[in-house]
Amino acid sequence: MKEKIHKKLNELQATAICGNDISSSCLYVSALTIMYAGQYAWISLLIVAVVLFLFRKIYGEVVGAIPLNGGAYNVLLNTSSKKMASLAATLTVLSYMATAVISASEGMHYLHGIFSFIDVHIATVVVLLAFTYLAILGIGESAFVAVIIFIIHLITLSLLVFASAWFLINHGLDTFHFNWSLPITSDGIPHALFLGFAAAMLGISGFESSANFVEEQEHGVFPKTLRNMWGIVSFFNPALAFLIICIIPLTEVGEHKESLLAFLGHTTGGTWLAYLISIDAVLVLCGAVLTSFVGVSGLLNRMTLDRILPNYFLKQNKRGSNYRIIISFLLLCVSVLVVTEGNIVVLAGVYTFSFLAVMGLFGIGNLLLKFKRKKLPRPEKARGVAVVVAVSLVITAFIGNIELNVDSFYTFLQYLVPALLFIAIMLNRSFLILVLIEALEYFYTPLRKLVIFSNRYLIKLNLKITSQEFVFFTKGDDVAILNKVMQYVQNNETTRKLKIVNIKLEGANNDPLIIDLKVLDRAYPEIDIEFIELEGVFGPEIIDELSEKWKIPKNFMFIGSPGDRFSYRISELGGVRLIM
Repeated sequence: MKEKIHKKLNELQATAICGNDISSSCLYVSALTIMYAGQYAWISLLIVAVVLFLFRKIYGEVVGAIPLNGGAYNVLLNTSSKKMASLAATLTVLSYMATAVISASEGMHYLHGIFSFIDVHIATVVVLLAFTYLAILGIGESAFVAVIIFIIHLITLSLLVFASAWFLINHGLDTFHFNWSLPITSDGIPHALFLGFAAAMLGISGFESSANFVEEQEHGVFPKTLRNMWGIVSFFNPALAFLIICIIPLTEVGEHKESLLAFLGHTTGGTWLAYLISIDAVLVLCGAVLTSFVGVSGLLNRMTLDRILPNYFLKQNKRGSNYRIIISFLLLCVSVLVVTEGNIVVLAGVYTFSFLAVMGLFGIGNLLLKFKRKKLPRPEKARGVAVVVAVSLVITAFIGNIELNVDSFYTFLQYLVPALLFIAIMLNRSFLILVLIEALEYFYTPLRKLVIFSNRYLIKLNLKITSQEFVFFTKGDDVAILNKVMQYVQNNETTRKLKIVNIKLEGANNDPLIIDLKVLDRAYPEIDIEFIELEGVFGPEIIDELSEKWKIPKNFMFIGSPGDRFSYRISELGGVRLIM
């Protein structure tokens, strides 16, 4: 069966999909940062821009080396273990879930401010349903809508900055001098900047989204999306916070914190600008909902291919969309909305800590990539010191948010623990099936017929899981390297069959390799090792041929890290996994 060919996203489309999420942050992060850092809020936001600049290189190096969907999950899967990768994936899904619900709800609050007869909760569900339908239609249609929203948002923010600057030219800086002279309520300026920085880190949520659908982007687009998002956030967030401090007395910020930019627009441009900002807020927050659906679809599809989630989710419609993943995500979002009754504070706790944890894990993944995959070609490299500094700043923001709202941290744990429990069950389902078999045999002996039936079914199910064959392509590695391969398979995969394939040149001698494999075969009796010699040149063609011939998916084929002289990019190998 031929694979569906999808049109790749260009720079504007890819930037718009993830940019709507990160650029919508100015609608709430300015007020939030000012509440904690006061007149120094714009400095906290500039520090955040520095952090984001460091993460540009971090993301660029990782995704350039391994250009596959999944973000933090992808890099940890290729540098550590499935357990670590699954933790990152769970946090990412929680972040997307909270983002979708918060953005839809906040957007409908803005709409309620324009049309008071609208019921916010019902309208939120309608928005989630609408973007579910749009995501099912396909990423091309999603990108078209995202681009329109993105352009309108940038024009609106530019008008607001221009109107505020013109207001200052005509009215002077008296308000700024008044605000600057106000005393800091927290324990000194450094502590105020620390709390402001912790709150302002929400302003870069969405930066990780581009890495989750990189395979849908044209070649070379991904680093440009990072540059564009960084530029937008680095300018608008500090600039708007600074303009607010110059124009609006800080004593009035708290009264208008839910729609502070609309109030700024009303002050500087009049009613028309306030309405324009409110309408723009509705659109761009809905665009952030779309970002969540697109990002989670790419991530969960990758997790399903790696057998962390049931194959049920792989089903696609005629447009190539994983509609079962999208509908399941919708149900999760609606359930969260119902359980929390739309409480934004509760949802923000899940959102904040999930996002910061994902950013931190991505930085750790970058360090692991440097240490374990040194030979893997990459278009750019982040300095190790810069990565450590960036991760340290994310950890600082995480601690700061615990100080700001410890109750939100407990709420985050209440969502995280059940999600990790589900993932743990999926990762260890073969072992749990065996335990269940033993339990049935022990406790239900009187019901022999039921035991026999259940036993046969579970054994068949376990056999199906463990009978999946895996392939490792070796260049003729020594026994130490092959032993690490066997350890990886034993620790991360539920299989009893491993094909070790050597693509040799004509006349090459593999006798030492065969001797090594006999040693490993005795050392790992639970895994059936089959050695296969083929003549030819290793590349995408032979991978495609063997995958089709043996009916083994490409993501169940492993290779060691290729060197600088390797003729192909990792993305050209069809999803073959790096394990060495």
